[in-house]
Amino acid sequence: MYFIEMIEEVFNPKGPEFYILVATVLVLVFAWRIGAFASIGKALDARGEAIRKELDQARALREEAQKLLADYQKKQKEAQVEADAIVAAAKVEAERFKVEQIAKVQDFVARRTKLAEQKIAQAEVAAITEVRAAAADAAVTAATSILSHQVRDGSVDVMASALNEVRAKLN
Repeated sequence: MYFIEMIEEVFNPKGPEFYILVATVLVLVFAWRIGAFASIGKALDARGEAIRKELDQARALREEAQKLLADYQKKQKEAQVEADAIVAAAKVEAERFKVEQIAKVQDFVARRTKLAEQKIAQAEVAAITEVRAAAADAAVTAATSILSHQVRDGSVDVMASALNEVRAKLN
């Protein structure tokens, strides 16, 4: 019912609503005649096309960005694999160097130990030689002293034979 009353008010020539309706219709007819709707439609179509192009461009940029992201992720994975390989190679090289250095140190210690043992053996031989020489000298001195006492007694032959015997045993 309210709707019918409203329609009666609008189409009643005594009310302002009627003149507002007539003015609106005249403005719309005038706008249609001068092509305003066509230009508004063209403008809206152009704006719609511009938005569509922007969306297409944004879609293309997004796809390109996704490709770049995939490429960078692939490169990152490759770089990580390469870095892991470098680290593994460095560990192997460090272990090899460690083993090599241990072998060198062990060889150095073995050579030094052998050299020290040779010096000790030479020192022992020299000490034994010196002790034998000192013992021989002491024996010769003692024998000379003993025999010189006996020579006084007249046994020169005994002294010479004893000296020869001592020399023979010492050498």
